[in-house]
Amino acid sequence: MYSKRFEKETFKNDVKENVRTLYRKEIEEATPQQIFQAVSYAVKEAIVDDWLATQKTYEKEDPKTVYYMSMEFLMGRALGNNLINMTAYKEVKEALDEMGIDLNVVEDQEPDAALGNGGLGRLAACFLDSLASLGYAAYGCGIRYRYGMFKQKIKDGYQVEVPDNWLKDGNPFEIRRDEYAKEVRFGGTIRVQYNEQTKKEDFIQENYESVLAIPYDMPIVGYQNNVVNTLRIWDAEAIDTFNLSSFDKGDYQKAVEQENLERTICEVLYPNDNHMAGKELRLKQQYFFVSASVQLAVAKYMENHDDIRKIHEKVCFQLNDTHPTVAVAELMRILMDQYSLEWDEAWAITKKTCAYTNHTIMSEALEKWPLELFSRLLPRIYQIVEEINRRFILEIQSAYPGDYGKVERMAIIYDGQVKMAHL
Repeated sequence: MYSKRFEKETFKNDVKENVRTLYRKEIEEATPQQIFQAVSYAVKEAIVDDWLATQKTYEKEDPKTVYYMSMEFLMGRALGNNLINMTAYKEVKEALDEMGIDLNVVEDQEPDAALGNGGLGRLAACFLDSLASLGYAAYGCGIRYRYGMFKQKIKDGYQVEVPDNWLKDGNPFEIRRDEYAKEVRFGGTIRVQYNEQTKKEDFIQENYESVLAIPYDMPIVGYQNNVVNTLRIWDAEAIDTFNLSSFDKGDYQKAVEQENLERTICEVLYPNDNHMAGKELRLKQQYFFVSASVQLAVAKYMENHDDIRKIHEKVCFQLNDTHPTVAVAELMRILMDQYSLEWDEAWAITKKTCAYTNHTIMSEALEKWPLELFSRLLPRIYQIVEEINRRFILEIQSAYPGDYGKVERMAIIYDGQVKMAHL
């Protein structure tokens, strides 16, 4: 995995130049954190060469692409992992030694990317590493949490939790991609009107609140093969960030309420959901990154293909546990409402495009949403889930006539709840 950028003199010059341009300092004056940033940007330059080449190869060969959707990606530290996978660790260590810099100390300056906290997220990270190392076209799709879960400290013999502000010094390996921003809508009402052109009913969402999903791309470097895939994590931004008229009237809270509202979506991994506000935020988080990811995947597919009916031949949405399963209804919404497909055709495509990883059968881990919350926050998605459920119950009754317990155990909507694992 030879790169001229890792030749000692070239790399040393890149690090020195990065310190000068990033911090207006000479290398001798730089703090350990500033040296970490400078080294990371020098490594990132080599990664970007392979990243661009990988994307060009995918564009040319047009392979089937997996979009691995997960609420968590426990990636660990990027610098050391990238150097190992690029087989450049030894060269970089020697170059830094000659500059009087200890690579171990530099690596210790990097905070863990607070994008996950447990086995679910670590598995997702391992899959991304493996997909890149095996040369499969893949995107990880998740949320760019600002605070992750929490940092643990022991105070007076007890564990206390403090925010894990992992982005305070910036993340040198990420690239913001404004050109791929997508609008995600919540709430409102659905108006149905007949379309003379398509001879079908249009479902129009009105009086909704919306947020702009901005993707940040992080490189996933394959081991010793020059392949660089992408982890795409979404940040939320308000579409109307500042209400000047409210500010001029002295209503300062209202002036920024839209911005404050959207900031909460990406604020923290797993908000406490033992109250309704926490449940609502969590469902918002899930639909936010799923909708943005599915919208972008469909748009990317349609750039080079003219038949949406064949999307399953080139795209797979792999849903990591119940958190992203709303992708099933979101893909149906796009196929029917934007591409005017009939239900049966859209459903056949969706079944061939979505795949699901189940992690546990413990009932408390299989997500259920109160009907009132789900239908209020995602009105069009709820209509689609309701119809999926109606048809599914007819299938169950046909296969098991008279077995009402089967319906109770398997229905997607039952007893005032929407059951995501059943979806």
